[in-house]
Amino acid sequence: MHMRAGLCVLLALVMAVPAGAMDNQLKGHPSPYLAMHGEDPVHWQEWNAATVALAKKEGKLLYVSSGYFSCHWCHVMQRESYRNPEIAALINRYFIPVKVDRELLPALDARLIDFLERTQGYSGWPLNVFVTPDGYPLVGMVYLPPDNFRQVLEAIREQWEQDAASLRELARAASTELSHPEVGRDARLPPELGKQLAVAMLNAALTQGDEMQGGFGNQSKFPMAPQLDALLTLQQHYPDERIARFLTLTLDRIASQGLNDHLGGGFFRYAVDPGWQIPHFEKMLYDNALLASLYLRAAKVLARPDYVQVARRTLDFMLRELAGPDGALIASLSAIDANNVEGGYYLWHQEELARLLDPLELKLANSLWGLDSAPDLDDGQHLVIVQPLADVARELKLPPARAHAVREQVRRKLLMARAKRSLPRDTKQLAAWNGLALSALARGARLDNGEAYRRAGQRLRDYLVTQLWRDGRLHRARQGTRFIGNAGLEDYAYVAQGLFDWWQLSGDENDLRLARQILDAAWQRFYGEQGWQLQEAPLLRYGAGQTAIMDGPMPAPSAVLMAASLRMAAAQKDAALAERARRALNVAREETTRNVLWYASRAAVVWELN
Repeated sequence: MHMRAGLCVLLALVMAVPAGAMDNQLKGHPSPYLAMHGEDPVHWQEWNAATVALAKKEGKLLYVSSGYFSCHWCHVMQRESYRNPEIAALINRYFIPVKVDRELLPALDARLIDFLERTQGYSGWPLNVFVTPDGYPLVGMVYLPPDNFRQVLEAIREQWEQDAASLRELARAASTELSHPEVGRDARLPPELGKQLAVAMLNAALTQGDEMQGGFGNQSKFPMAPQLDALLTLQQHYPDERIARFLTLTLDRIASQGLNDHLGGGFFRYAVDPGWQIPHFEKMLYDNALLASLYLRAAKVLARPDYVQVARRTLDFMLRELAGPDGALIASLSAIDANNVEGGYYLWHQEELARLLDPLELKLANSLWGLDSAPDLDDGQHLVIVQPLADVARELKLPPARAHAVREQVRRKLLMARAKRSLPRDTKQLAAWNGLALSALARGARLDNGEAYRRAGQRLRDYLVTQLWRDGRLHRARQGTRFIGNAGLEDYAYVAQGLFDWWQLSGDENDLRLARQILDAAWQRFYGEQGWQLQEAPLLRYGAGQTAIMDGPMPAPSAVLMAASLRMAAAQKDAALAERARRALNVAREETTRNVLWYASRAAVVWELN
């Protein structure tokens, strides 16, 4: 109880507020996110064994700050706090500061997220956690204004100087209490499990879903592609008109409102309002790969052929704006434009539109996208579809073909104007996210006139197997001749799935062989007596293995690995591989059923088995 009380004191300190000879190691780092912190006066270190050893040697807490290139609040905290000489001096003197690109170390980031959610009930980025020299997380927070951040630094410094030994023990004890993995021993799933999960998922979707606007949540709205994909699987195996309506409403709103870029295609990461009107303007490869696949599946399951066009525009965006020089796709486009304006790349003023468009084009743009009545952001207006093109044509007394031609001309003109603006890009080429993209391209290549997707998919497949798969080991990313980051379970799972999907298109046995090699390596490296590990030999000593992994913005990699293994086992008639996957699936049944919305991908594997 004394330890818990001590932890509560530290949490209260964080929540109550609305130097060594190190240098900054991040100058010129191949990660754009880390490189942008290379000029900070904070003496940032990378997360590695040497940095943890330095903390042990000096007896200092590590201040571990995780974020990513296109994160708005990461930029704000850098500008307000990490570029502040006084705050930087405080950090440098009393802590070992560590900057983490969450896209290079997703397993570390996931553990820090889990810690913050368990101890404070929320998480986000920038994700900032104080870690003891022994590697145990102590206390954390997300963005804080500079004055509040300074108070937290001072309070934690004072507590550490007064009683470091007690805080070390507090962190150690709290971490070891948080995980009790259960490893599957029985490959025989209860026959009633699929139905139980189906009932639970139906109830979760109907009670937690927004029946007016679609999606989940009553404030900000994320697409939650893993959950929607699982609902499609549910609809295939346990059809229910209520689920079909909810999926249709949600997919229609995501495609028609502000989450979609109606000029260039592609989806933003999330909307800040429940009506999907105003997005946070970063575009991530993983979101777009998952949503392209989702709309292609939904076109068939829900009998909505118009969803194919949504998927095509998303795939076209990926190939046009996220294409790297060597066949792989880059990580993201920033929310902040070159003028440091959130969303500035995508916003328009009426005066600018009047200069670019003729009167008929301007009328159509305003009627279709509501640009004369859209929510007026500080730096312009954002496009959302306020009425179908057919209604606009009637309103303007235009034949449908003429309205379509005018709309496409408006798009061309605005895209040409937008191309003159500048938008920072995170050029990392990540194994996991490109694995998801390969799956999407494999599906797109099956469409009529899908040859461009097939060519792009072949180049991407070649990059993954020649550049990132070396000597039986997958690498997280490559920058020039240098490997960066640590490949984890998600890299192995998503790439194996992507290669299997590609084999189903190509029929090339080499693709099947490589997918199997990566699957086998994943089981060997990331699953054992302690359950699932997200990475090998983690330096952060937080919990043990995990019996089941929740979905995040991407599907749980353990669920993807189990699903891919079952598909592989069927293709190769390998009963041993199928049994291994079933044993791993046949645990945490009560937890999965109780929180099925967050284990949706895992539940979908059970439905496919049934």
